Amino acid sequence: MKVSSGLPRVSDGPCSARGGSMSLRSWLAATMGVLTLVTLAAATLLIVLTSVLDRSAATLGVAFGGIRVSEELEVGLLAHDRMVREGPVKVPRGPGGLSRFELEASLYRQMGELRRIASTAAERQRLDAVREDVDVYFSAQWDPVRAEQEAGPALDAALSGLEQVSSINVERARVARSEAERWNDMADSVGVVLCGLLLLGVLVVSVLLRRVALQPLRDISQSMRRFGAGCRRARAPEAGPTELRDMARTFNEMANSLAHQQEQQLAFLAGVAHELRNPLSALKLSTALSDRSRAQLTPERMDRTLSLVGRQVERLDRMVGDLLDATRIEAGRLELRPEVRDARELAREVVELYRSGDTGHGLRLSLPDVSVPVRADPARLEQVLHNLISNALKYSPAGSTVEVSVRREKDTAVLCVTDQGIGISEEEMRLLFAPFQRAGNARQRAPGVGLGLSVARRIVEGHGGSIDVTSQPGHGSVFCVRLAVATEAVRHAEEDAGLTSLEDTLH
Repeated sequence: MKVSSGLPRVSDGPCSARGGSMSLRSWLAATMGVLTLVTLAAATLLIVLTSVLDRSAATLGVAFGGIRVSEELEVGLLAHDRMVREGPVKVPRGPGGLSRFELEASLYRQMGELRRIASTAAERQRLDAVREDVDVYFSAQWDPVRAEQEAGPALDAALSGLEQVSSINVERARVARSEAERWNDMADSVGVVLCGLLLLGVLVVSVLLRRVALQPLRDISQSMRRFGAGCRRARAPEAGPTELRDMARTFNEMANSLAHQQEQQLAFLAGVAHELRNPLSALKLSTALSDRSRAQLTPERMDRTLSLVGRQVERLDRMVGDLLDATRIEAGRLELRPEVRDARELAREVVELYRSGDTGHGLRLSLPDVSVPVRADPARLEQVLHNLISNALKYSPAGSTVEVSVRREKDTAVLCVTDQGIGISEEEMRLLFAPFQRAGNARQRAPGVGLGLSVARRIVEGHGGSIDVTSQPGHGSVFCVRLAVATEAVRHAEEDAGLTSLEDTLH
């Protein structure tokens, strides 16, 4: 049975869910990924800049060392030449208190150091030429003939070579400094760009977070607040990331369910009031007729009046019982007192009760030869059978047959009630066991509030079983209750049967 809630469908509105929306987790992961890439780029740039500056600093250190040693060599050679020209008497010791031999040894050590720190082939080649010139200069100083001819040119060539070495180191220092400045400028530019991107990313993330997550979340909160304040038509827009759309959809489904339940409750109250009015009106009319015609009240009339009153009281009692059971079930207070009973006996007792009255229908009972023990509350299971048989009788044409059968399928006891009534459509069967639901034909054929089958299903489920229906409109229905067979009772029954057989053999 379809029940229209009278509320607009949320999915038809402009704020309905749109396919392909990214989830909040994916969106945050992508955002953090972009920010992480920017941070990694900045860190990589810092590492590269540090390496370049370190290499430039090392190059500058080597270049400055080469310039310093070259200048010291030039000073030492000039001091040596002065010491030789002025003679040992006037200048017995060289610069720094060194003798001529010590000065020459010192100059050779400095040339070795300069050769060791040289980093280019041209610089090493020039230093080799300087050493050859210095060798010629030192050797020529010990020969007066060569001293006049070779010492001066060799000294000039050595000094010129040292100037060239100094120039090479100065150029190398200039190149290293230029490279360091270039990298520094590039790092400044890239750093400014990365900082701008990072700030822009933070700004974009803030704006998108507000639009994508915070605004839908605020809309959901406001919708919940309006719904809680009594606006039952308030619904949350299904927009934003997947998680928020799921949250909004869940809230909307809950709101629709509550609205539907409210409509059901109102319809239930109206149905109860209508169903109560009919028997109360009949009771009131019977009482009024009895009071006005007390003198002419014959035994036959009294019997008909009492029969009418009894039927209406029984109807009221059944209705109140269903309401009480439904209330206990919803409150979780349905008490079951299970015991092992034979399902055949329970079915037989219920059928015999209906056979004792004038139902206008035929009742056929089909039972197996062996026991079908079940562990159940006998009163509650009889209540379920009463409900199924009563419905079968009410919705079946007069003179038709209602069959009650019990059978065992492996470890399952199956109790079925088959009628030849109006049947139930597939659409109506989906809501058949829901509380306060009645099929259209059922409302016209028999009174009721639609609680009997709902209570029966909950009782069966409370026993760990199930209830199902097979039906076609105009061809009757078959309701089947399925319960687990009490296997322990079966074992005891088989043992008792075996013992009885053995006793009969001995006797």
